[in-house]
Amino acid sequence: MKNKHVAVLLGGFSSERPVSLSSGKACADALEAEGYRVTRVDVGRDVSAVLAELKPDVAFNALHGPFGEDGTIQGVLEYLDIPYTHSGVLASALAMNKEQAKRVAKAAGIPVAESKVTSRFSIKNEHPMKPPYVVKPVNEGSSFGVVIVKEGQTHPPQLISSPEWNYGEEVMVERYIHGRELTCAVMGDVALGVCEIIPTGHSFYDYDSKYVPGGSKHEVPAKISLNIYQKIQTLALKAHQAIGCRGVSRSDFRYDDRYSENGEVVWLEVNTQPGMTPTSLVPEIAAHAGHSFGELLSWMVEEASCRR
Repeated sequence: MKNKHVAVLLGGFSSERPVSLSSGKACADALEAEGYRVTRVDVGRDVSAVLAELKPDVAFNALHGPFGEDGTIQGVLEYLDIPYTHSGVLASALAMNKEQAKRVAKAAGIPVAESKVTSRFSIKNEHPMKPPYVVKPVNEGSSFGVVIVKEGQTHPPQLISSPEWNYGEEVMVERYIHGRELTCAVMGDVALGVCEIIPTGHSFYDYDSKYVPGGSKHEVPAKISLNIYQKIQTLALKAHQAIGCRGVSRSDFRYDDRYSENGEVVWLEVNTQPGMTPTSLVPEIAAHAGHSFGELLSWMVEEASCRR
């Protein structure tokens, strides 16, 4: 088992390259410690030729963002017939498009926030919905480009229509859900623990909260009632299955308990390529469930396949 040759795909050319480099390094180091033969592949446009020559037994996908988690690299790996980790082509593409993923989740009975997709230029002069709401790129991760429009704000965000915006021409406008940030990892067909994310010094769980040490506090297990805890586990597994995810995924939720302990639980999105950095959530949640980082990665390598 452990003499398998694993190509760890990292870096890439999306806006999430720095995150992927960190995830990839952590995964490559841990897999080597587990006894695998590891080659680190900083993914460029020539990745198909590089992998065809390398001929690894498994590709461990540590890429994030467009090209890495939207079905693109998955299609390359299918074409090359190289078994790979995480979700396949369809689930990856679907989960990366936040609005389409929400439609599937809603059809499966998962509660989602009201939202709509519109041109980023159309919201320059008037609010697309009554504040508070959130504007986010349709196909990005790591909270890149997310803007929260607060209650009482008189003008829509001007940044979205400015030349500095480089996250696509379409945006998703979503009703803002008050409350707590919760997340749940799924491993295979098992929902692991629920974690509460508490940003420290940040207004929401933004890029720095995710990746700068001390940017957020993680409560594992989340200090919530048992029925809400189990409800989130059920919804995370349901989303994983409805979208067709494989391997490890992580679903994010908002929980509004301002008026009642049985308050509103809303599913936001599923991450098919959850971060594996030193500050990432899935390794922490898995550790609470009894899986060391090395054991988690070994399971992912042994579970890898094509036509996922």
